[in-house]
Amino acid sequence: MPVPVPRQRAIPAVECGQAPAASPDSGPSTEQAPPGTNPAEHPAARREHPAEKRENPTDTSTETSTGTGALGDRTQEPGAGAGPATRGTTSSTTPTNLTLLLIEDDPAGSPIVPDLLDQSGKPIRVRTARNLTEAERLLTDDVHCILLDLALSTPAPAPVRTGGEGGGAGEDDGEGSDELAVLRHVLELAPRHAVLALTSSSDAERGAEAVAVGAQDYLFRDELDGRLLSRAIRYAVERKRSDSAERRLAEGRVRAQENRRLERGLLPTPLLAGSPLRFAARYRPGRSRALLGGDFYDVVRTPDGTVHAMIGDVCGHGPDEAALGVELRIAWRALTLAGLCGDELLGTLQQVLEHERSDEEIFATLCAVDIAPDGRSAGLCLAGHPSPLVAGPGAPARLLPYDNNGPALGLLPGGRWPRTQVELGAEWSLMLYTDGLIEGHVGEGRERLGQDGMVELVRRQIAEGLEGERLLRATVNEVRALNGGELADDVAVVLLDRTP
Repeated sequence: MPVPVPRQRAIPAVECGQAPAASPDSGPSTEQAPPGTNPAEHPAARREHPAEKRENPTDTSTETSTGTGALGDRTQEPGAGAGPATRGTTSSTTPTNLTLLLIEDDPAGSPIVPDLLDQSGKPIRVRTARNLTEAERLLTDDVHCILLDLALSTPAPAPVRTGGEGGGAGEDDGEGSDELAVLRHVLELAPRHAVLALTSSSDAERGAEAVAVGAQDYLFRDELDGRLLSRAIRYAVERKRSDSAERRLAEGRVRAQENRRLERGLLPTPLLAGSPLRFAARYRPGRSRALLGGDFYDVVRTPDGTVHAMIGDVCGHGPDEAALGVELRIAWRALTLAGLCGDELLGTLQQVLEHERSDEEIFATLCAVDIAPDGRSAGLCLAGHPSPLVAGPGAPARLLPYDNNGPALGLLPGGRWPRTQVELGAEWSLMLYTDGLIEGHVGEGRERLGQDGMVELVRRQIAEGLEGERLLRATVNEVRALNGGELADDVAVVLLDRTP
């Protein structure tokens, strides 16, 4: 199965410059408060960042705008003395475009300079966390990139004892011995975020391993400056977005390949080896973007030279109906090759339907013909299905008799489906179809094409010299044009031709 792809996070309007926003640590901007209004009384000044609402008064994690002061600066807690307009950081009127979460055990001593700018020159907002617990609390959807110090200590795993009650031997220290355990934890915690690994210049191998594990890049702590970090953040964010888009594209290609394989597996390959008959088929599901509907068909030739053709329609248009149609088609092929025909075959198919359907109200219509080895006659069985159309030289297209049409499969327990013998002649074309072809509308009114309209349409197409696949394509296209667009129901058409 394709690997699920994390959903792309939409950047809030206040971050992409579409709406002004007050930095949660720097007080309201001067553009938000009307002239003469006390900033402390302005509604925007009383807003708190979601991350701040979750923090305790004693929490040391911070969020600062990188254009306002040192990374280690602390903002005053609400109610700690000064109002929002007199906090320790300078207010900024520039909307923040990117947000960085720094995870380092000593943010105040970090060598990272505060002048971090995105590609458009806007300041990059920085949040700091001293441990993974604080990082998890500050990791909201508006964070774009994580800068992780690989030297950060990881929480000690709970000991797993394999000995007696007092023994310490056998403890599993698997995660403690993993130098990249903290990175693995962050990647699991933030699968949608870009991650930069921070290490020392003497440990480049560890940085390369971090990229192999899943980080977008690694940086050397002792060679870092604001310009390098700004560029690395932008690169990491864009690379993460590109990787996500490429993964979704690859997933779409895999799905398309699976759909093609599914379609090839479900639509039948006619078994007509040794028969002089020519076969053509047209299939169009009614559901948008669907591969298969509830219609199904099949054609096989048995060892005695008889050619058996079938077309059917399960009520409904969903995938369950399509699956049931496939089951009925396979059952029909197996029963036909086993020598069953006519009423006996349809009765067995009804049993299959009754056992496989998900609801007792589901039924299926079906038309089955068995063409004699000489090709001049055929037996016809109808189970609530429209009668086939036959045409030949000097004989315009007409419907085969449908007086002995039996009930649809699944409607009446113990139903009977009489077999009608029909003469075809030496040269003919036999068209089997589902009701989707005749239930389309004609023009803008409520009038439907119906069987008579379809017969006239096919007569005209044959008179124009169309045959085989071209005849089916032209017929379906004209029916769609008369309907004024896509047909609501599934359409399946099978054409068998015999020429001397």
